[in-house]
Amino acid sequence: MICTRESVMGLMQDKDRLEHTLKELWDVLKTNNVGLNEPLIDSEGYPRNDIDVYQVRHARHQIKCLQNDHTALLRRIEEGLAVVLSPSASSTFDPNGTSASTPAQTTEPFARVDRVIPGSPANMADLVPSLSIFRTLCLRSLPQGSEGDLLTKFGSVHAENFRSLTDVAQVVQHSVNSPVQVCVQRSEDSVSLALVPRQWSGRGLLGCNLLPYERLDRE
Repeated sequence: MICTRESVMGLMQDKDRLEHTLKELWDVLKTNNVGLNEPLIDSEGYPRNDIDVYQVRHARHQIKCLQNDHTALLRRIEEGLAVVLSPSASSTFDPNGTSASTPAQTTEPFARVDRVIPGSPANMADLVPSLSIFRTLCLRSLPQGSEGDLLTKFGSVHAENFRSLTDVAQVVQHSVNSPVQVCVQRSEDSVSLALVPRQWSGRGLLGCNLLPYERLDRE
């Protein structure tokens, strides 16, 4: 696939439309006071009369299908970003604090993803939390013993200029409805994601909780 600034922006627009549809589907479940896993029949085996069973079943099916599409789309965006942001690229594509002309920065983690709320922008971006209770609620499962995603870059924030989580909050506030390039250390892998801070059905603009990260072996 030939990646240009325009093609990546087109993919991001597709992602925005898909996330809007997902939000509408999550709102259907929220209106019925259910999630993805609650039973649709009562204790006697009859369809529940307190919810719209057909509407809920349809929304659940669509969410599961679109989450797979969303994951594939994020992967294409990640591959496109890797091309247009590479040092050899002539494009000046610069999503919120990144630039092809920016010198290489440290990949040392500075924050840890503590939890991710299902249906949130962070969940849609496929961030992986450290708390085991959320393993089954996110798009990716969390391997046993993993401490979740460790942030090595959040827009213009990295370990060398990170002072507090306020730095991340400032990037979020200046990037509402715009993609922020997020790089994470996931187990032994380095993963690049596109996270779009936005209003959603829950609190905040990300729907996740971050904690400062300190290496245990750091003196």
